[in-house]
Amino acid sequence: MRKGSIVLSNTWFVYILASQRNGTLYVGSTDDILRRVREHREYVHPGFTKKYRVTRLMWFEVHDKMVAARYRERAIKAWKRQWKIDLFKDTNPNWDDLYPALTEQQR
Repeated sequence: MRKGSIVLSNTWFVYILASQRNGTLYVGSTDDILRRVREHREYVHPGFTKKYRVTRLMWFEVHDKMVAARYRERAIKAWKRQWKIDLFKDTNPNWDDLYPALTEQQR
């Protein structure tokens, strides 16, 4: 387990980021949700999220296998935009950034 991160043995996350409310969406997967979202927020890697400033965590789900997470990520990436929004509209109707609450839980 890495200090200061949500990393559990054999735990993977699929997540959706947004640039702003009703903004650009990005779907990804990782074994360390806090580290990966922080990298997006700090523009550590060049690419889509840096170009479009997609840094706000809208939704995530947990998987116990990397293969399952990657499969789900690719499936969601192929979905229509509205289907992606439908994943989080009931639990996050205001498009709040979930990252700050996750980092508070780690303190």
